[in-house]
Amino acid sequence: MPKERVAKKSRQHQQITKQGITFNKTFGQHILKNPLIVNTMIEKAALRPTDTVLEVGPGTGNMTVKLLEKVKKVIACEVDPRLAAELHKRVQGTPLANKLQLIVGDVLKTPLPFFDVCVANLPYQISSPFVFKLLLHRPFFRCAVLMFQQEFAQRLVAKPGEKLYCRLSMNTQLLSRVSHLMKVGKNNFRPPPKVESSVVRIEPRNPPPPVNFQEWDGLIRICFSRKNKTIGASFRFSKILALLEKNYKIHCSLHNKTLAADFDIKEKVNEIIEATGLEKKRARFMDIDEFLELMNAFNKEGFHFA
Repeated sequence: MPKERVAKKSRQHQQITKQGITFNKTFGQHILKNPLIVNTMIEKAALRPTDTVLEVGPGTGNMTVKLLEKVKKVIACEVDPRLAAELHKRVQGTPLANKLQLIVGDVLKTPLPFFDVCVANLPYQISSPFVFKLLLHRPFFRCAVLMFQQEFAQRLVAKPGEKLYCRLSMNTQLLSRVSHLMKVGKNNFRPPPKVESSVVRIEPRNPPPPVNFQEWDGLIRICFSRKNKTIGASFRFSKILALLEKNYKIHCSLHNKTLAADFDIKEKVNEIIEATGLEKKRARFMDIDEFLELMNAFNKEGFHFA
């Protein structure tokens, strides 16, 4: 390796390389090396000295150490035991050591502890499941400042009518306020990923909207599976009609309601949609209020999506 490239490496990275630890692409290990970006992410989190911070994927600990200097406690969740051991060694014997709690394991399979703020350079392959684990976590946290693949971040903040507006946009914005903070070039990481990145701030809506999220997601999944079709057309597929009919029959059974002999599921669904005036609308142009109106119209008639 050329000397000039070695010279540019952080001291911590050199130490890890000397010990024969290579970064694992399976875990999405791309270490954020630019201290200006690390500092900006921490600044945007508006941390308090009394805070407990959750960090996912601490890697070599560049961000972790800066967090430890500012808050009461950092809970760092690292899937790779090698890097977890290096992080432990990095703070061992320093005044920061008793402020660090290390959790070694997959954050998606681990119950999230209590925390006030989440700050993380996430492994990109867990972005979507982690966002929803975060947003459905209780008690509420104050905010999260997270690094994502740029296109994923753009989907989170996309508005109706925009190219990247999708089910992810709708669900995230139902449960939180999302803002794009900054773009981050691939050369700010070691090793550089193949994609550009972005930092996003997420604040959960507290109190949350009075919506059954599983049912909401069931409706949104139907509408966005073919987001360029009209809502009326999206509900004409036999699999969807069969699911709604099954759920409706369960509803009728639970409420001692007799199903008419000439009941036609397709006709009933069309009737509900037409009553909302949304039958000609396309999912990619609809906002949260319109989807809530559609879901409420179905629910009033005993139709559920969960």
